[in-house]
Amino acid sequence: MNKQYTCNHYRQEMILLGLMNRLKDPQLQDSDRKALEEQIRRLKAEMGMD
Repeated sequence: MNKQYTCNHYRQEMILLGLMNRLKDPQLQDSDRKALEEQIRRLKAEMGMD
């Protein structure tokens, strides 16, 4: 079955990239880093990337 690439897929990818870029910040607090990692984990699961 062919899945079409939609605006929602693109949006999710851009959100994921943004979150991953925020993780690169050396000034990021541990609590914020853990929250970002959790958001990334959930988004990847939602996208079927886990």
